[in-house]
Amino acid sequence: MVDNELINIRQDEQIDLDKLKNYLNELLKIDIDKINILQFSGGHANLTYLISFNDKEFVLRRPPLGPVAPSSHDMAREHMVQDSLNKLFPLAPKSIHLCEDDKIIGSKFHLIERKKGIVIRKEMRLELDGSRNKIRLLSFKMIDILAELHKLDPSQVGLGDFGRPDGFVLRQLNGWEDRWKKASEDKIKANRFNKLVRYLRSNIPEPQGATILHNDFKLDNIMWDIDNPLLPVAVFDWDMCTRGDPLMDIGHLLNYWIDEDDDYEANLITSMPVKNILYPKKSEIIDHYALKTGFSIKDVDWYYAFGAFKLAVIIQQIYVRFLKGQTQDMRFANFGKRIEALINRANGVFNFN
Repeated sequence: MVDNELINIRQDEQIDLDKLKNYLNELLKIDIDKINILQFSGGHANLTYLISFNDKEFVLRRPPLGPVAPSSHDMAREHMVQDSLNKLFPLAPKSIHLCEDDKIIGSKFHLIERKKGIVIRKEMRLELDGSRNKIRLLSFKMIDILAELHKLDPSQVGLGDFGRPDGFVLRQLNGWEDRWKKASEDKIKANRFNKLVRYLRSNIPEPQGATILHNDFKLDNIMWDIDNPLLPVAVFDWDMCTRGDPLMDIGHLLNYWIDEDDDYEANLITSMPVKNILYPKKSEIIDHYALKTGFSIKDVDWYYAFGAFKLAVIIQQIYVRFLKGQTQDMRFANFGKRIEALINRANGVFNFN
């Protein structure tokens, strides 16, 4: 991760360094004189830190503060996936160690190899800004990365039995609907969600296979080389990875994508830079994915609507922690508007608005 994202640890997200140092002393069989820790400011859910000692650097990942939904923010899953995938898909940084003892820092965590590069968040890299051609190349490179992941044989990296692909989409519908009910008391939004879920459930597409799914694939989960802005060096956030219908990743990604002619609400949803919107259109992204994978995209609208529904629930789970004071991070203060925009999008795909 890049150094300009490093900050001092947020006040409510501190870690007990003495316990961590004692644990690492025993784990690594070394004498740690002093341990330094900073926090990566990017990301909205799991907490990510840089720890350094004895000329070594590691990334530490842990779940967010406050109660989390079952199976969400799963550090054991993330560790296993990254340790397995790294063998043939080195863009997944190698996870070095999983700690399942909650007493060390207050939750499970894992240690990951440190990658250095640039993550594009709200501002485009200077080397790319204003260049339609370079931004298009970057965009299609993203899809190449996703296609490479989806074409990987899970059994070749020891993930042949990972997840439960049969009935995956229906379980996702049921699971995210249940999470929404637990995270929201808004009856007006609930009525619109219920109508959407009924339609989604009655029109589930036939899956085209069971591939490795990242489940949160988007621009700001990719790191690019410091010197070559079109060379990827890492893909992050593997805690929701599983095997299932590959079009689920495309539906999710499309909800972060933004076209030049998108409306104001799209600006609320996207995490991509919007100062100069020079990206390929969503239709071009979809066609490029189909070309690279050979998958049919005839039902892509269904996956697009589901992606909006799922993303609204994810953001609601974060927003409710902010409303209850379980996190003080002011980046979450406007998440209510983002949720409303996603509900509008999900219903708008099927003309429910």
